[in-house]
Amino acid sequence: MRRICLTLPTNRACAATLVAVHEEAAHAAAHFDVEVHLLVLDSSDDRTRTEHARTVSELAPSPGVVVHHLDEARQRDFLRRVIEGAGVAKPDLMLDLMLPAGVSYGACTNRAFLIASALGCESVHRRDSDSSYQILDGEPVFPIHHELLSLGKRAVDALPGVTRTRLDPADVYKPVSMVGSSFVGELSVDIGEIRDLDPEIYYEVVGLWAEAGTPPEERRELVDDSFVGAGTDPFTHDESTLGTPDIWRVDMCNIALDREVYERVPLPPATSTIGSDYFLLHVVRDATLPGVVHNRNIVNYYTPERRTGPGFTAYQLRWTKFLLSMLYLYPVYTEMERVRGALLDERHHVRADAIGALVAHSTGEDRAENIRRLDVLDRCYRQLGGKYAEFADHLMPLRDRLLDEAQADTEDFALLIEEWGPLVAAAKLLGPLQGGDDA
Repeated sequence: MRRICLTLPTNRACAATLVAVHEEAAHAAAHFDVEVHLLVLDSSDDRTRTEHARTVSELAPSPGVVVHHLDEARQRDFLRRVIEGAGVAKPDLMLDLMLPAGVSYGACTNRAFLIASALGCESVHRRDSDSSYQILDGEPVFPIHHELLSLGKRAVDALPGVTRTRLDPADVYKPVSMVGSSFVGELSVDIGEIRDLDPEIYYEVVGLWAEAGTPPEERRELVDDSFVGAGTDPFTHDESTLGTPDIWRVDMCNIALDREVYERVPLPPATSTIGSDYFLLHVVRDATLPGVVHNRNIVNYYTPERRTGPGFTAYQLRWTKFLLSMLYLYPVYTEMERVRGALLDERHHVRADAIGALVAHSTGEDRAENIRRLDVLDRCYRQLGGKYAEFADHLMPLRDRLLDEAQADTEDFALLIEEWGPLVAAAKLLGPLQGGDDA
């Protein structure tokens, strides 16, 4: 029986989601030969965390499911032991990168990766707290069903479990390293209001995340395809495709990764940066590792705090930092796509050293493009007026700091890649969670 990790990172109230994800874990254990470790990484406030603990304590015991509900204090204790065991050069910085004070989509998932390694899990299956499952004939549609049909198998052995294949014959004996799907409902990034206010400004603002020099028509196509997921059509029947994964059809609320990927390369630990957790999708695709994309889409919804006051300001800052991060990520993506299969060694393992070198090299990019992005964002938001103009005023004195942070975030990512192997090894030696971490 293999162990898997189904993880739910959260910093907000999500008791209903906890119950639903536990049902998915029970489904997996009942239908597959797996032991499911349901890992809740809880960074919410004391009152919300207490509510979550009560919800977890009231979950009905389910055969083959082990629940771990870890607050930040327990996560920090685990990380300190791992970092000490790894003997990294800058332990305090490493702890900050793994458990920063601010929101980090990459860091919370990196913590799940290390804890999964300590638990002896062979894969990580991630869900988000602001999403739910579709329903068909009164039953929830669980993505984990497709994930466990294929993940970790040789591509040739995964063929019976998929609807169709677009597999390159050269890849048939490589492992299926990612299984994922998308979402239905609202945009994955909360910028739909801009589109409602002024569609042309929406095209200009969203187009800022395109690579410098992208032709206007391609930029417009990128905008049309960005953050929309699978639209709004409800699930009616299963479809799945094995081959080079279409990463535009995969969202991080609906993904599973094999340990041979995430134990070799982590995610960018940037704080307050939307999209910092998508790096490994590019790694899987460009390394020519097979994946499965299915249609059991998650339902995405928004939490109200993103729309007004401090919540709006914080979310728009994360969007801004996402735009700035592209200056450093695009050169890495472009080079990974160019070298493709060279990112794998002869055992089909991702060459972390090669990827780390690309990330480190990208830190020298000219900032002129990011200065332009900030200029365009400022002009567009002032045209929108209201709270967007107020955000432009808020952003103005932060410009130099944000430019510095975008570069520093990339430097930190290069360092984390370099230290990731020893961290994973130390987590494995540490073994199962200790000190009452289990719920």
